[in-house]
Amino acid sequence: MPPVEVRYERIVVETDRYRVEGDLKLLQESYRNRLSDYLNFQNNEFLTIVNAELKAIDGSGRDWNTPVLILARRCIHLVVPAGPPGNQ
Repeated sequence: MPPVEVRYERIVVETDRYRVEGDLKLLQESYRNRLSDYLNFQNNEFLTIVNAELKAIDGSGRDWNTPVLILARRCIHLVVPAGPPGNQ
């Protein structure tokens, strides 16, 4: 079986406390290869975001970075594409 091709999409996610920017892995040849399809798929209770940069919305300076962030969908207020991925 050939390896599955993936692509990373840079996204911005907002929660109650943080604005998160990072890369979301999407399967290239999947029927969920678009960001909107991936987000609307009901079995995804969590988003796994790599190269995540978290910035506190309240301006408190509690900003931090992490190589992997697993974020519950129920905490998300919005998701938008941010441009080309940081790392692939």
